Amino acid sequence: MSASARPPQAAAVHSARTVRGAVLESIGAARPYADSRPIAVRELDLEGPGPGEVLLKIEAAGICHSDLSVVDGNRPRPVPMLLGHEAAGLVVECGDGVDDLEPGQRVVLTFLPRCGECRECRTEGRLPCSRGSQSNAAGTLLSGATRLSSEGTPVAHHLGVSGFATHAVVDRRSLVPLGSDVPPEIAALLGCAVLTGGGALLNAGRATAETSVAVVGLGGVGMAGLLTALAIGCRQVVAVDAAPRKLELAAAWGAHECLEPAEAEERGVQADLVLEAAGHPRAFETAYRLVAAGGTLVTVGLPAPGALSEIEPLALTAGARSVVGSYLGSAVPDRDIPVFEQMWRDGRLPLERLVSGRIGLDQVNEGMDALADGTALRQVIVF
Repeated sequence: MSASARPPQAAAVHSARTVRGAVLESIGAARPYADSRPIAVRELDLEGPGPGEVLLKIEAAGICHSDLSVVDGNRPRPVPMLLGHEAAGLVVECGDGVDDLEPGQRVVLTFLPRCGECRECRTEGRLPCSRGSQSNAAGTLLSGATRLSSEGTPVAHHLGVSGFATHAVVDRRSLVPLGSDVPPEIAALLGCAVLTGGGALLNAGRATAETSVAVVGLGGVGMAGLLTALAIGCRQVVAVDAAPRKLELAAAWGAHECLEPAEAEERGVQADLVLEAAGHPRAFETAYRLVAAGGTLVTVGLPAPGALSEIEPLALTAGARSVVGSYLGSAVPDRDIPVFEQMWRDGRLPLERLVSGRIGLDQVNEGMDALADGTALRQVIVF
């Protein structure tokens, strides 16, 4: 039945249900979070999907620095907020006007919905959607609605997803369908780590097999970028991080050189394309110094607001270097996620390697500690 043929009451929000989720109740709590417990796992009320929205059963959700940055206060958001923005799930119910998804279909959630109408949406992914950015900052869905509450008090959505829960209601434009052969853990990573790190390499950096690449910062996003560089056969791939364990992993995965930051600078490493994924001002400076003449620095890291880096402008002019910012990998999710999905399916992009641990929802505070300590690559909450 077409949307126009449905009875008028079909446009109403469907009945609410009780779900279990991880709610951030306070920002800037003392570490360790395992003791201060800023995130409470509890029951909430979730309204059914409104027009253009979809109810999902969440299968897996990755813990990312963008979650941690809300917990530690680097990215202030309204609280209480149900966290989680890197997730995958199964369609349960579609709201009015959603006729291209079916119950039981696996989807990946993306944390920046694109309205498809604003000026930014016409930049082929170079700029984030203005409406999506506004709703994310406000803690709502793209429509401006809030579907979560606790004892009558609204609970904010995290980046239009709120994936640290048994179920979620999201805007259809926050979803990309996947093949049923993609496991939930892999599907979740496609929506953030892979789209950001790999997308930045392909979209903003235009990497090819002839490109030499250096990746500075080997967290989940940086490692996804490194795996993408190896998948497309870049002629030289250098991994740079201060953590020896991460360098060992990069070497085992096929990186041609694995160096600590000071060592990379002392050796005079130069690359056509440098991906900065650490989100720290000093890492940005290191990445800048590794860019070869005529090369490009693509930065995806999100340092604290007000953080400053010091660079030599003359090197930009004299060496014809470029610095490019890339948010969500300069990606159009509907276009780009299927590309990475097929690379994984073909065996070229072994995303299983990014999963460093599987935890339950009740361990989310401990998971944030592991991420902050740099001991985890990508922990995945499995439901």
